[in-house]
Amino acid sequence: MLPKIENVRAEALEALQAATDADELERLRVRYLGRKGVVAEIMAEMRGLPPEEKPAVGRAANELKQAITDLLKKKKSGVSAAPAGRKVAFDFSLPGRRPERGRLHPITRTIDSIKDIFIRLGFSVAVGPEVETNYHNFEALNIPLDHPSRDAFDTFYLRDDVLLRSQTSTVQIRVMEHQPPPVRVIAPGKVFRPDTVDASHMFLFHQIEGLMVDEGVTLADLKYVLYEFARTFYDRDVKMRFRPHFFPFTEPSVEVDIGCFICEAKGCSVCSQKGWLEILGAGMVDPSVFEAVGYDPERYTGFAFGMGVERIAMLKHGIDDIRLFLENDLRFLAQF
Repeated sequence: MLPKIENVRAEALEALQAATDADELERLRVRYLGRKGVVAEIMAEMRGLPPEEKPAVGRAANELKQAITDLLKKKKSGVSAAPAGRKVAFDFSLPGRRPERGRLHPITRTIDSIKDIFIRLGFSVAVGPEVETNYHNFEALNIPLDHPSRDAFDTFYLRDDVLLRSQTSTVQIRVMEHQPPPVRVIAPGKVFRPDTVDASHMFLFHQIEGLMVDEGVTLADLKYVLYEFARTFYDRDVKMRFRPHFFPFTEPSVEVDIGCFICEAKGCSVCSQKGWLEILGAGMVDPSVFEAVGYDPERYTGFAFGMGVERIAMLKHGIDDIRLFLENDLRFLAQF
């Protein structure tokens, strides 16, 4: 039996060394190691051997099986999956498939566009914490304790004096606390309000607040800055109007509209047949806000404005549902 095992070993190793593809290796594995293969036959023949010969033959048979197994593993890692002469399924001459490239979210693109415009107008960009104190979110902005926006139903409170900011005006307060006039800054970022979600409201959205403080700043400066912003952002000449309004932190306060560019101010579904599109709120900074941050209201004046980024983007691109920005539907996002 031992000479037979040695002959099988030499024959098997030679055949395996000459194999050039995976199919041929599989045939050799079945021939030598299969249930009815050569090694299995040798094991069956051992039953008829004298007891004194079985240990030596058993060791030789196991060594044969192990040698064939080891060489099979080594050969499988170095041969082609396709047999020689057969056409390979993959054409290496084809150009590679590039993975699809991502792109900036439309809200990020809108924020970047707005920032670029105001930076060219001399403003810098400031950021602040999204978790704020009552003082920075309300008190320093002249919002009284009984104001509806301070109610628990209109604000995400974490503790009695800590909340998720409901406006980025908080950044303006922080800037003025650490920087003397002149100040010219915009503050983009997320804000949080527990609004019922519908086509025009979300519990999370983005704002850009602006602030300019110096000696002799007037409402005319505000109108010029906002007109330049609207004209540049919407890439067209625009009609603009100020409507009287009320905000606790500005006096006088205004709502800012531009003529609807969809219908040329004649009235359509986009502007609710009014001919005007409301884009932001603004006004001259209330003297009490200056007093809260240590500015002299007799010496300095300033203006502030705030816009919802989603609303600005919706007007620019004709989008009628704010929820589309957060649903992550690639059919929508791929358009930008």
